[in-house]
Amino acid sequence: MSRHTTTDRPASQPGSTEQMVRQARKLLKSTPMAVLIYLGIMYLILYGCLAGAEAMGYNWQWYRMPDYLFRITDDGFQWGEISIGLVKTIQLSTLSFVLALVIGLIVALLRLSGLVVGTAVAIVFLEFVRNMPLLVLLYIFYYIIGAIFDLDRYSASILCLAVFHAALVSEILRAAINAISVGQWEAARSIGMSTLQCYRYIILPQSIKFMLPPMTGEVVHMVKSSAIVSVIAVAELTTIGRNLISDTYMSFEIWFTIAAVYMVVTLMLSVFVTFMERRYAVTT
Repeated sequence: MSRHTTTDRPASQPGSTEQMVRQARKLLKSTPMAVLIYLGIMYLILYGCLAGAEAMGYNWQWYRMPDYLFRITDDGFQWGEISIGLVKTIQLSTLSFVLALVIGLIVALLRLSGLVVGTAVAIVFLEFVRNMPLLVLLYIFYYIIGAIFDLDRYSASILCLAVFHAALVSEILRAAINAISVGQWEAARSIGMSTLQCYRYIILPQSIKFMLPPMTGEVVHMVKSSAIVSVIAVAELTTIGRNLISDTYMSFEIWFTIAAVYMVVTLMLSVFVTFMERRYAVTT
């Protein structure tokens, strides 16, 4: 009788392939590799911009940029035009966002009220604003509503940004309120609280942890969308950048600097809100 001898295949062959794949995935997810990929992408972008500018015969004048951030003259320290534009952008965004919170809370409460009229008004408002381009809405507020109610361009810009973002804020607030369990409402009712007291002392404080992450994105969105008001010549960072370009013809330097300023502001906002999330999670 012939004996069939079976030789075991090394189990390491298929396993080694899977192990290599797992190691590769782990390497790609590691922080050093992420930093290297990010630096590589940034290098390619900068190289492309520099190569394109060199092909155009562009004359870089980065040495002039610090004067547009701050300068020291015989009269002492003075802020530059870009720094002044940044302050105006922050002011515009802050006022608009505070008003958007108020309007958004009202719309969210109307939709949660259970009243037919309140729900209908909230839905009509949301559908109108969410399906309207921001630029068109800005023109409506400036050329139509501003003319009717005698609003200057700054007030029209604040109202436009507030109304546009209120539709998004209201959905964030509504989702955060709905995330609170029904038992919280029942417990508040059982001790004789009114609806307003339930919202003020029980529901809204607990919903903060649910609304913080999406609200962070909305704050960043507000800062970025505030640049749209430059089309009606409202003094802010983008408008001042356009004016500087028309005076100096330094398109690349001005826009790169303004983009960096926007990025620094949004990153600082993200870091601050992340800190607040962790602190709130610890305290709760």
